[in-house]
Amino acid sequence: MSEPLAQHPTFREAFRFWLKLGFISFGGPTGQIAIMHTELVEKRRWISEARFLHALNFCMLLPGPEATQLATYIGWLLHRTLGGIVAGVLFILPSALILWALSWIYISYGNLPWISAVFYGLKPAVLAIVAAAVIRIGKRALKNEWMWMIAGASFVTLFWLNAPFPLIIASAAAIGLAGGRWWPERFNCQPAHENTAKTSAVIDDSANSAVHTLPSWKRSLRVLVTCLALWWIPVLLLALSLGDSHTLVRQGIFFSKAAMVTFGGAYAVLPYVSQQAVEHHQWLTAHQMLDGLGLAETTPGPLIMVLQFVGFVGGWQHPGTLPSLLAATLGAAITTWATFVPCFLWIFLGAPHIEQMRRNTLVTSALSAVTAAVVGVILNLAVWFGIHVLVPNRDSFDWIAASICAVALGGMLKWKWGVIPVIAGAGACGLIVRMLTPV
Repeated sequence: MSEPLAQHPTFREAFRFWLKLGFISFGGPTGQIAIMHTELVEKRRWISEARFLHALNFCMLLPGPEATQLATYIGWLLHRTLGGIVAGVLFILPSALILWALSWIYISYGNLPWISAVFYGLKPAVLAIVAAAVIRIGKRALKNEWMWMIAGASFVTLFWLNAPFPLIIASAAAIGLAGGRWWPERFNCQPAHENTAKTSAVIDDSANSAVHTLPSWKRSLRVLVTCLALWWIPVLLLALSLGDSHTLVRQGIFFSKAAMVTFGGAYAVLPYVSQQAVEHHQWLTAHQMLDGLGLAETTPGPLIMVLQFVGFVGGWQHPGTLPSLLAATLGAAITTWATFVPCFLWIFLGAPHIEQMRRNTLVTSALSAVTAAVVGVILNLAVWFGIHVLVPNRDSFDWIAASICAVALGGMLKWKWGVIPVIAGAGACGLIVRMLTPV
């Protein structure tokens, strides 16, 4: 007997799922995408395998966090614009609230010995998580010598030549488009869009496109005007109230620019943000940046929420005439706003056109090249973290931190340890080490 046809979820059913997802989406973008695949494709059958992969592939081409955009995309497919807004907001909101509380605890009590000890263990765990991401994504993306060369060139130009990040991504996309035209068998490395599910799904690859997914100039103009106004009005209000040189205004402008150029997900964004926030703007130190990434790894939601931590610490340490907590809260808010509002713009503006390009091999070839370049970008991030974690004083190697990192990396790769157990265990190790060898 065949299974019954999947039923289109009501808006209330979808709302409950997106709320639940916001609280359980641990594990960074890979873990979050795996949770959505299990729940939406395999269990609930709200979307087919092919349509899920298509949405994921194109979300990876967009600037910003791909897991957040994937949730918004699927919410939009199911329940129009309101469904996309609910899916995206609920994916972000729990993490934003939790991370605000953790940031306040960190900045207020981070100088306590036991907190410093926990973060001593968290830093090598974060390094292991990033290194595991390089290996995991590399295995999936580097299918042939062309992809290996693109990844290597990406790392070299970013680490040694300090090339602009957007230039690296744009160059990779251009190479992918050219390769897709002349050598498609070498560049079209994305998985085929095959529906592996044995039963039909609500959103199936063979189904006709819903009316609300059809592109129109009138709709595009309305989306563009609305999202741009929502995006920039808070930044303009801060500039009028505090002056355009205030830290909060500079954060709003910086993270708005970052939202337009940071392709490849959270791990690809962090090298660019770390360099600018730590070295150029000096909103926080490199060690605080590592601590923030450790905090973000312990919360549900997108890993890119670490940018909220950057905004919080920057506002706290450079409040101007505002109280420190108010400046930190506004810094966290404007950073989160400037980071995620563009995600809704990209999806609502581009998704109708993306739906019309489901079988375009040129675009999937460009995606293959961009993904390969992202491997090199993440490797650059791993090296950057490694220098600060393993050689903290630039003159001595920290063998204890290296041991914690090695155990965490081995556990994740060989025994499939989850992010939360790794973070918890590394924090406990840091506490034990500092108790036995106080500094």
